[in-house]
Amino acid sequence: MASVSLQQVRKSYDGKTDVLAGIDLDIADGEFVVLVGPSGCGKSTLLRMLCGLESVSGGDIQIGGRVVNHLPPAERGIAMVFQSYALYPHMTVYKNMAFGLRVAGEGKAAIAGRIQKAAEILKIGHLLERLPRELSGGQRQRVAIGRAIVREPKLFLFDEPLSNLDAALRVQTRLEIAKLQRQLKATIVYVTHDQVEAMTLGDKIVVMHEGHIQQAGSPLQLYQQPLNRFVASFIGSPTMNFFEGRVSEAGANGVRVLLATGEKIHVLVSGAGISVGDAVTVGLRAEHALSGIQGSERFHGTVSVVEHLGESNYVYLTMSDGKDVVIRADANMPIQLGQALNFSADSRAFYLFDSSGRAAPRLEPGNMIVAEHPG
Repeated sequence: MASVSLQQVRKSYDGKTDVLAGIDLDIADGEFVVLVGPSGCGKSTLLRMLCGLESVSGGDIQIGGRVVNHLPPAERGIAMVFQSYALYPHMTVYKNMAFGLRVAGEGKAAIAGRIQKAAEILKIGHLLERLPRELSGGQRQRVAIGRAIVREPKLFLFDEPLSNLDAALRVQTRLEIAKLQRQLKATIVYVTHDQVEAMTLGDKIVVMHEGHIQQAGSPLQLYQQPLNRFVASFIGSPTMNFFEGRVSEAGANGVRVLLATGEKIHVLVSGAGISVGDAVTVGLRAEHALSGIQGSERFHGTVSVVEHLGESNYVYLTMSDGKDVVIRADANMPIQLGQALNFSADSRAFYLFDSSGRAAPRLEPGNMIVAEHPG
């Protein structure tokens, strides 16, 4: 396998507007890195540049310590798995997996050995003589992955490989990809717009927006310590709740904020660089809200929607300013549409973002509150 290094990588189609603007990223040998972000953020373009399907407008791409900017895909030591399976419909599974090796001049014995090994890993040995039309969506995706494995590449690139699968197959195939990465000890760069895939698969998540990297780090780091409001809103399901307000006090022990809803709350973040009167946004995740008034900071709203998940409910409340807030409540808690409901949160559970979207440093970043919901 191989490490990857991107140094001030840019992409522009008209010479003026950068689709990717100065991307710096290091990927260690054997690391599983997920590029995630909304449509149009540049993640697929970056992947296509890695594999050589897009040219580099500026900067360097290194794979295994070698600059590959001008190398064709065949000379980069990579294998790519696309959203579409891209299988030859007239060829059997075996012939689809063997095609690239035959073009490369590999002998029959070597080809057979590699295909057998890949088939065992992916549990598709019984499918080798079938045509693609005789396979399910999940089986076709495994064949596409197997075609990449037999090439024994330095780097695997996955471009939204689960998008065409139904919900159950997405979960199953996601688990198979995670097991495969551990088994092969492969270096993988994986593109998705699904933050659940990102959180469950990646050793490192790279959140992108408008051609820039917003934050890179472990799943837990991005979830608990987002650097800005965009990352906080993108990572986590349901998305983080946001309350607009103005600073009424700021000091070494935290910041007090008067919210637009009228509540005055204490947020345990550093007050450095924050002044009284500043417009700020306070963030709170659904699972950190406590139904009732157990927490130190209290709110109230009217129930507008209830999502029943079995083990818990997501309750959507309309606040006094007309905005909706979602909290997680115990599945056995009696809730009716239109009822008034109180909820609260511990001061340590809140995030604070300034007018530019930058997150204020938390005073207790390692001590997140996970609410326990009484029945």
